[in-house]
Amino acid sequence: MDNKNAAVKMRNISKSFGTVKANDKIWLDIYRGEILALLGENGSGKTTLMNMLSGIYFPDEGEIFIDDKEVVIRSPKDALNLGIGMIHQHFKLVDVLTATENIILGLEGKGRLDLKAAAKKIREICDAYGFDVDPDQHIYEMSVSQKQTVEIVKVLYRGADILILDEPTAVLTPQETDKLFAVLRNMRDDGKAIVIITHKMHEVEELSDRVAVLRHGRFIGDMPTKDTNAQEMTNMMVGHAVELNIDRPDPVDPKPRIEVKNLTVRSIDGIVKLDDVSFTANSGEILGIAGISGCGQKELLEAIAGLQPTESGSVSYIKDDGSREELLGKDPLSIADLGVVLSFVPEDRLGMGLVGNMDLGDNMMLRSFRKGKSIFTDRKSPRKLAENVVDELEVVTPGISTPVRRLSGGNVQKVLVGREIASAPTVLLTAYAVRGLDINSSYTIYDLINRQKQKGVAVIYVGEDLDVLLELCDRILVLCGGKVSGIVPGRGAKKREVGMMMTKLGGEKADEE
Repeated sequence: MDNKNAAVKMRNISKSFGTVKANDKIWLDIYRGEILALLGENGSGKTTLMNMLSGIYFPDEGEIFIDDKEVVIRSPKDALNLGIGMIHQHFKLVDVLTATENIILGLEGKGRLDLKAAAKKIREICDAYGFDVDPDQHIYEMSVSQKQTVEIVKVLYRGADILILDEPTAVLTPQETDKLFAVLRNMRDDGKAIVIITHKMHEVEELSDRVAVLRHGRFIGDMPTKDTNAQEMTNMMVGHAVELNIDRPDPVDPKPRIEVKNLTVRSIDGIVKLDDVSFTANSGEILGIAGISGCGQKELLEAIAGLQPTESGSVSYIKDDGSREELLGKDPLSIADLGVVLSFVPEDRLGMGLVGNMDLGDNMMLRSFRKGKSIFTDRKSPRKLAENVVDELEVVTPGISTPVRRLSGGNVQKVLVGREIASAPTVLLTAYAVRGLDINSSYTIYDLINRQKQKGVAVIYVGEDLDVLLELCDRILVLCGGKVSGIVPGRGAKKREVGMMMTKLGGEKADEE
């Protein structure tokens, strides 16, 4: 790549947050007509670096050059004026407005905005790159992939030719991912410079032209994707050899533990979230739940854990002696006392799972404080647990007295999942347990989940990555529009078939036995 000028040159870029050095004298080149994959473990500084390029953060030191001209980027508006647009993992759209209204929102113009002219320009952009967007459709009527498309069209409409995508396939089906990749290749072939931040190695190999690796805030190296492989890239990210195989031990003496029958859940505004859902989760087994975002996965786990009101149906907890306990109608504390533990990792990790202003030890105590036998709270055990979680999951933190809000998103997630698994459940409900985690940390979580399975725990695992579901789970229940479209064995199931079941009802229900 040295024989052509870079669209972006970042030189000696450094950024610190308090005592934590997020980026340390990083050099990075980004070229037009290329898809660059930016890789690194959680806390390695990838998003921080791209946030400086897109105007969200300002570097402490270093220079940024666009087409060999030094620039100062103090805001996202400055970045867009330079042709730089970032598409974030969590979309920034107004649901009640149309695609066109969202795309032109905030743009300066004389007099009244011409929606017809804007819609025509949007259609031209869509036709040029293969986007599937109706300019007149409201955001609340769109699928996740359509919303993402609107975000991409929004930055293109504003003149961006350097695009940064943060975890672009996190909530897409395989078919939607294929469509996105086709569009990104069209944009690359049109001369756009594209950067993707992702933890999915098979996507890096399939899509990118070059990879750049960060470790502990420093630039480690870059190379053409065709000259490397997932194992080498992971070793560079981590700094030592990493085993990339997900074990799937056989189920351990599987017996019915949770039986869900005809479960129906409606949202407050009357929308059916779960429609007559029935299945059995066995002890010593991992039951995967597959489905596109918003198909009822969250409501299903919350209903089992007593956090979600239900309209009809039953959820039975089956004890070792065969007796049953109905969970519907019980409060979360009573359900937790039976050993049913919800390890739910929502988008708002610090809102539902942890308290940001509390340190690691005190957040561990949120799970155990009721177990004290005196009027004084036991602080020793939670702090010991915090030390174990930090050690085993390699949480990057100055110490267990650090407030959780100061940790990176991935490290916050490790603390939350580590705490839940440590509570010795008989049923472990995990939703998006590895969302946003780097590949090394993800494999650590998979190992912890497998250990729970081998202890006879019934694990219900909601995940976004179909490849992982197919490797990790013993059975996979597929949800589509709140209904069960099929239950397939993890061994032997085909990714494309499961992807079709996620988007269209009609798959034959496999025998649950």
